[in-house]
Amino acid sequence: MQTKQLGKSSLKFSPVTFGGNVFGWTVDEKRSFELLDALVAAGFNTIDTADVYSSWKPGNIGGESETIIGKWLKERKNRSSVIIATKVGSDMGQGKVDLSKNYIRKAVNDSLNRLQTDYIDLYQTHQDDAGTPVEETLEIYSELIKEGKVRFIGASNLTPERFKASLEASEKNGYPRYESLQPCYNLYDREGYEKELEKICLDEQIGVISYYSLASGFLTGKYRLEEDFSKSQRGAGTKKYLDARGFKILKALDETAAEYNTTQAAIAIAWLLARPSVTSPIASATNISQLNSLIQAAELKLSAETIARLTEASSY
Repeated sequence: MQTKQLGKSSLKFSPVTFGGNVFGWTVDEKRSFELLDALVAAGFNTIDTADVYSSWKPGNIGGESETIIGKWLKERKNRSSVIIATKVGSDMGQGKVDLSKNYIRKAVNDSLNRLQTDYIDLYQTHQDDAGTPVEETLEIYSELIKEGKVRFIGASNLTPERFKASLEASEKNGYPRYESLQPCYNLYDREGYEKELEKICLDEQIGVISYYSLASGFLTGKYRLEEDFSKSQRGAGTKKYLDARGFKILKALDETAAEYNTTQAAIAIAWLLARPSVTSPIASATNISQLNSLIQAAELKLSAETIARLTEASSY
């Protein structure tokens, strides 16, 4: 399995990162263990989660995903062979996004307890907290790294302005810098990342682990009509993609998948992997068949002509 360095860190990410948002939501503990076992058996080593996963499910309070991963790590005794990335800052009942020093100090300990580990490989700012100076957030991250609780830090959902301000603050004050960015990025959702953020990541050698890499499942080809939404709990989230551009993208994916004798999902992920700025797209699976599509994507080598065709079909 060929891995890629995340930014300037020493972390080596597998070609695809498994999205842990499904754990405790659409996947129970038993199935989660099966998926994680199959993931590492295929040579993949990277799992992304967040403290807030999966608080949106009725009856959940947040932390369910980390808890399942922690139980799996303890049972398999394989902590040193996998990379665990989690996030902080989203509303965990406090009623707001919070990246203050005191909040992160408590939140990291809660995550460590749920994950049943004494360190987090990649600790990420989940949402921006405009009320907290970037320096305060970076200062607590610096302390956590010195204490060995966190190895490296990353960011998600920051505007280009706040992302640049954070990088400048790190350089000016000697704080650790964000080694990764986790943006929403896929064949359909391109403009938000490509317009400004991609250049920053390339210029600064920052790793990119894109989320919604399959556009909530739309790019698998499973959702083509509103009647298809009932196929999963995430189905309704694809409604915004059912437009002329979305169908044009699906047509290109259908044709390319047939040409390469693989799935639409594998093609969509392979397109991301061909992007020079992308380190490891995040994608989730709820069964072994879906996981196999992600594994296939890592092995696919799309021709320059194919990449150009998909890029043109998804132009914005």
